[in-house]
Amino acid sequence: MKKILNVCLMVVCLFTISCKKDLEELNKDPNRPQETHPQLLLTKIEWTAFQEFGGTGPLYANKMLVQSDGENLEQYYKWNRASFDPFNNLRIVTKMDQEATKLNLKAYNALAKFFRAYYFYNLTLTFGDIPYSEALKGESANPIFTPVYDTQKAVFKGILTELNEANTILKGQNTIIVGDIIFGGSVQNWRKAVNALRLKVLLTLSKKTSETDLDIVNQFAGIYASEPLFAKDESARLVFLNQQNNRYPEFNSSSFGSGMYMDMTFVERLKEREDPRLFLFCTQTRLGKEAGKPISDFSSYEGGDPAAPYAETNVKAVAGRVSKVHERYYADPVNEPRVLIGYAEQQLILAEAAVKGWITADAKSLYESGVKSNFKFYENNVASLASYVNETAASNYLGKPLNNFDQAISNEQKIELITTQKYLQTYFQNGWSAFFTNLRTGYPSFRRPAGVNIPFRWIYPQAEYNNNAANVNKAISSQFGANNDQINQATWWVK
Repeated sequence: MKKILNVCLMVVCLFTISCKKDLEELNKDPNRPQETHPQLLLTKIEWTAFQEFGGTGPLYANKMLVQSDGENLEQYYKWNRASFDPFNNLRIVTKMDQEATKLNLKAYNALAKFFRAYYFYNLTLTFGDIPYSEALKGESANPIFTPVYDTQKAVFKGILTELNEANTILKGQNTIIVGDIIFGGSVQNWRKAVNALRLKVLLTLSKKTSETDLDIVNQFAGIYASEPLFAKDESARLVFLNQQNNRYPEFNSSSFGSGMYMDMTFVERLKEREDPRLFLFCTQTRLGKEAGKPISDFSSYEGGDPAAPYAETNVKAVAGRVSKVHERYYADPVNEPRVLIGYAEQQLILAEAAVKGWITADAKSLYESGVKSNFKFYENNVASLASYVNETAASNYLGKPLNNFDQAISNEQKIELITTQKYLQTYFQNGWSAFFTNLRTGYPSFRRPAGVNIPFRWIYPQAEYNNNAANVNKAISSQFGANNDQINQATWWVK
């Protein structure tokens, strides 16, 4: 009887285990896979990241566009909250990192570190202190749903560490990174992108060279001396295709309607430098066209005043005296690639570092190579207007007084020259990069209404107050004082 009972118990156990296993299998949704190859995630991550901080928003704050049919918050520096939406993209990066670890595909781990650094860099510049060390752990073995906020210094330190680790990992890889739509799988090119971004982050911290534990100057010099960087005209860029879901992000955008015009300060900066990129950036005024002026006539371009009430720009536009964004930005499904970081920006970063004495290099040569590379970018990607920005045009441009490096006598004048050229390269490129560079250097000046100060940051999302109140309030108090989450509060990096 005991034997029969034991056998029955064994049958029941086996049946229970079998049922449980069957139920587990039945409960798996075939349309929502639990695992995937990191190469599939990488393609989505790259496509999203190279466009994430683009759009027209920063162009208003950077004094490149004005609005004539309503008050634009960025144009008048009246913004308030920003979003933590980039954390949604970081969750996909985290998933790629986890899947790469399972399969021991270290190159994907390295790229996860690169994209983590890129997103956290932009997030901390946007807000100040942010969740970092405890972020993205809602699905971990010990989930954290209310992460603490790390100090901005700790976030920057972590960003630099992750980029250094990414470079080290890639150094030991000899493989093709499948799913890579930026460099076609090239490990070496990704190392260059990683190191160029490291230089950019370190230069962002130029006000913090006294922080000995960050060792900013020595880190920068070491990367320049011994790590691979972009060679002539190389860049991390996303090329668009005339296919559904692969077209230029502004293609057919309704935002380019009747109310969007060029900012006079941007147009005048280009005109006074006799910069032919103006012809590629915007259209002639209606009056200029009607007068039969050639495209190359600088007098046929004008902008609206970003400091004046928007109705004044409307009056000027109705009179035919304001240029609009060049139609290629919304009419060309391919247009120009979106560059995350590349040789042109890298060379200007190095030029500023040379002026500061961080590296021993010819600042003039670096400056000129950065400008020429940007001209080459447009020559290669705007075929119908390529003759205006060819190699001869670039050389002639650099000889003009306002662009000539030899005309800049003091180091401050040299930095202003370099920074202004970096700024001119950010039209529909590099998102908010020019805005943050202005906060750091003061160049170029941003025209605005009297009494209006340029904000330093954005207010934390309302969702953080609703779901992570204790930690966000602690971060605000430690940075700015209790209940002082305001856009005019300077954060650590820029003080």
